Amino acid sequence: MTNSAARLREIQARIAASALEAGRNVSGVTLIAVSKTFSAEEIQPVLDAGQTVFGENRVQEAKAKWPRLQAGHSNLSLHLIGPLQSNKAHDAVRLFSAIHSLDRESLAVALARELEQSGRVVELFVQVNTGLEPQKAGVAPSDTISFVERCRTVHRLPVVGLMCIPPADEEPSVHFALLAKLARDCALEELSMGMSADFETAIAFGATHIRVGSALFGTREAR
Repeated sequence: MTNSAARLREIQARIAASALEAGRNVSGVTLIAVSKTFSAEEIQPVLDAGQTVFGENRVQEAKAKWPRLQAGHSNLSLHLIGPLQSNKAHDAVRLFSAIHSLDRESLAVALARELEQSGRVVELFVQVNTGLEPQKAGVAPSDTISFVERCRTVHRLPVVGLMCIPPADEEPSVHFALLAKLARDCALEELSMGMSADFETAIAFGATHIRVGSALFGTREAR
């Protein structure tokens, strides 16, 4: 077994233990293997070990890397977890089964147009800037309910949940709790939160999708 395959088994065991401790069913937690910056050769062992859900940050990188990998795995699910430019909506809708970074009106308009034209069903998560960090994308917590409502009623978008990336220097549980409350207020069931360092805490607060990269693939080098 390769190192990454062994790490996958360890992470799966930790997910199961965290779900059990939280009184949740492990089937309610989706592991997104964050494969951004890693090559097809580095991803292959994780694919071979049975992982089917992967996350990428950039549309262009995913376009260059995944068609060959998908050829032998018809059940793969690709999630876009990084910022999305409106002019990349066309490719994103056709490549990904879920987009976790819906955060502004212009992107909602572009996604609505591309979803209608393509006929595809893509799950959408609204990204919330829970820490109000100026360098990060995301809707302000105070604007989340109204933005989700516009996405649903004006743009008729299939919004299924919320996503957040807590500030690196703050306790993540505060942000996970806030996102969970906002999701309840929006009548949304899916929560994309938790990464390599804090996914067990996120599961305790109701995460349905956790995004794990370095704990699975190893430390990213400059590429």
